[in-house]
Amino acid sequence: MRIASLVLRIPPEQISATRQVLATIAGVQVHAHDSATGKVIVTIEDGPGYSTADSILAVHKVPCVLSATLAYEYGDPDTPLAGESSLHFRPPALGASPCH
Repeated sequence: MRIASLVLRIPPEQISATRQVLATIAGVQVHAHDSATGKVIVTIEDGPGYSTADSILAVHKVPCVLSATLAYEYGDPDTPLAGESSLHFRPPALGASPCH
């Protein structure tokens, strides 16, 4: 079992739409957000067919995620690493205005 926690920075006006996209990524759970600062806390847990690394990369590809900081990581030494995954996540556009 592998678990990671990330602190994301997102433009405050995009938090709601971005949270919906994050929730579609395998193993990702959104736990909290601060609409004033644009911070969002997520945890990522591995599972059958995907690893935490797959999901962390998918989080980085979500439009409007300005940064992702690893806050916590745990890996059970008795559990083998997940193999290569066929998970290919391409997040949908969040609207007409692109984030830069």
